Amino acid sequence: MPKTTTFLIFGASGDLTSRLLLPALGQLLKREPDRQVALRGAGTDAWTARRWKDAVHDAFASADAADMVDRVGDTTYTQADITKVSDLKKLLDGVEGSLVMYFAVPPAVTVAACDALQKVTLPDDTLFALEKPFGGDEAGARELNETLTSLVPEDRIFRVDHFLGRPTLLNILGVRFANRLIEPVWSADHVQSVLVRYDESLALEGRARYYDKAGAMVDMIQSHLLQVLAVLAMEEPVDLDEIDLRDAKSAALRATHIWDDNPVRNSRRARYTAGTIGERTLPSYVEEEGVDPSRETETLAEIVCEVRTSRWAGVPFTLRSGKAMGEKNAEIVVTFKPVRHIPDGLTGAPSDGGLLRIGLSPDRIEIELNVNGGDDPFALRRESLSTGIGKSTLLAYTEVLSQLLDGDVALSVRADAAEECWRIIQPVLDAWGRGQVPLEDYPAGSTGPTEWATSQV
Repeated sequence: MPKTTTFLIFGASGDLTSRLLLPALGQLLKREPDRQVALRGAGTDAWTARRWKDAVHDAFASADAADMVDRVGDTTYTQADITKVSDLKKLLDGVEGSLVMYFAVPPAVTVAACDALQKVTLPDDTLFALEKPFGGDEAGARELNETLTSLVPEDRIFRVDHFLGRPTLLNILGVRFANRLIEPVWSADHVQSVLVRYDESLALEGRARYYDKAGAMVDMIQSHLLQVLAVLAMEEPVDLDEIDLRDAKSAALRATHIWDDNPVRNSRRARYTAGTIGERTLPSYVEEEGVDPSRETETLAEIVCEVRTSRWAGVPFTLRSGKAMGEKNAEIVVTFKPVRHIPDGLTGAPSDGGLLRIGLSPDRIEIELNVNGGDDPFALRRESLSTGIGKSTLLAYTEVLSQLLDGDVALSVRADAAEECWRIIQPVLDAWGRGQVPLEDYPAGSTGPTEWATSQV
């Protein structure tokens, strides 16, 4: 009989738990009928046992898994302050076997809880799962990592980046390494530029408490998009286990720097003003509830990086993410260099050698080719070949929970990678803090500041 894993959620009464974790758990249990999970929740709110069970039921029902509620046993909720040693000891009392502790709480609370856990005896088979951001800078990330590894080994720490569990992102591995058309040209010899973009039509959506301190740079680029860059730029790993895959990604991040080491010239930031998206009329960001205008938080950010390896030196990697855009646009665009020579007689020489687009949502792959034919058989034009990758039915966190409940950290962020991501963006944050990069404006519902249009592919 499969062993039971205790899944203890800190911050169980919060939005992350009800909106993402519990629906994913319900879907996972429906997908894997043999999995055994004992669910425990802990939070600062004074929830009754009935309210917690109703929350679990409603969340499971949202994932069409209401019938899976009985699979989590007699689930419990405890009001607790996880920064107190006494409360932590009570929460862990009676836990035997495998334990996953999920910190669905603000980063400062996670740090304080880990300090308190120094005085608590943990079960031998304990795994920590932490939400981003991992620290507030490179030094803070290093300090947090030292605290974590004093409690459990690195291979028992799952730093959650749900982007790494996205089917589309994982499909990049197949595209890169299993196609004779792609694998030989995946280098600076053939690639002109790479764009990783994640523009959202969603605005602040009530997340000011977190987002106004993070902004687009920390919320998206420092974490998610640099992880995408690592998968695109890494050398081929021997296999996809937690050592080789993460070694390859970390090596790519260590080689990554802001283009020309010039964060002023190679970063941009902007903030949305009032506008309309579809039928929604949005206020300006500074008028959103909970926003402190003096922070000058950006809602659109862009940086240009270089991966200084023999494979990628000289290729600009542009990472961009924004909120309240006219439409969602989440994709990777690889632009190939022009061919060396086009025979005389073919007209309309293209500016590049074609594009490869990998859609992150919806999941698709598109190849843009330069072709001729039609009314003028010798005139070149651009045509696209597009296919869906196969739409995943999994929620964003389902694959994450599957991995961490198995104790497999291959798709998590390793300590050194977390520190490198902060190291890469720190020069940009410093330049912004000094006011060297202007904070521009764009209307909600637009594609960004007008002068940014040159970066659109």
